[in-house]
Amino acid sequence: MPPRILELRTKILKKNDELARRLRDDFTRAGVLVVNVVSGPGAGKTELLTKTLSRLNEEYRTAAVVGDLATENDARRLATSGSPVKQILTGTMCHLEADMVREAISEWDLAEHDFLFIENVGNLVCPSSWDLGEDFRVLVSSVTEGEDKPLKYPTLINSCDVVVISKIDLATALDFDLGLLRRNIELVRPGVPVFELSARSGAGIDGWLDYLRKRFDDKCNNSSINSPKQCSTRDTSSTLTASR
Repeated sequence: MPPRILELRTKILKKNDELARRLRDDFTRAGVLVVNVVSGPGAGKTELLTKTLSRLNEEYRTAAVVGDLATENDARRLATSGSPVKQILTGTMCHLEADMVREAISEWDLAEHDFLFIENVGNLVCPSSWDLGEDFRVLVSSVTEGEDKPLKYPTLINSCDVVVISKIDLATALDFDLGLLRRNIELVRPGVPVFELSARSGAGIDGWLDYLRKRFDDKCNNSSINSPKQCSTRDTSSTLTASR
């Protein structure tokens, strides 16, 4: 007989996964691309998303949900982009769950959005097991965290579809070995797309945005939506700079 705590955790995760599937179906019908952004505390998720939202708002309709244990500081920062933002306060919980996202977006008409970004709670362990109905999961790894983070926290990176190396403008000052970090990422998650960028200086942002545009176009073109959205016609094939 499995331990009681394991049985309870299994039931909770099963319930979450079922709700996440329903959310994913809702997102698909609405034609909205959903990105779950995870990282450790201080890796630069909020700054990256603020810049991302601001730039995408020139072409698309974006929205964001942000989770944190306390304060609405990150939601206020994201709102400076002009996008609608909902804050989720988790208290002692170190991750977001599907029912929290469902409640946060309950008053929104999903069809009025093209992108929904979910900024998860800053934690390199807890979010890995919790599906939020996203199209893909992005791990933000900062140069300030050290080159060995993928080796120390393999569970989260193994659940991610994309890795963003942030704050590369600080790499030289910190004597940071980008090559070593990339090798460690490849060792743990072979073939994952990797973007190197700085939200502060803007370096690498264009390639990241083109990747998001292409993912939106792919979903828009491949989804069976009742009222299909106008997909972007911009050719990004020559500007995608993620490496594998």
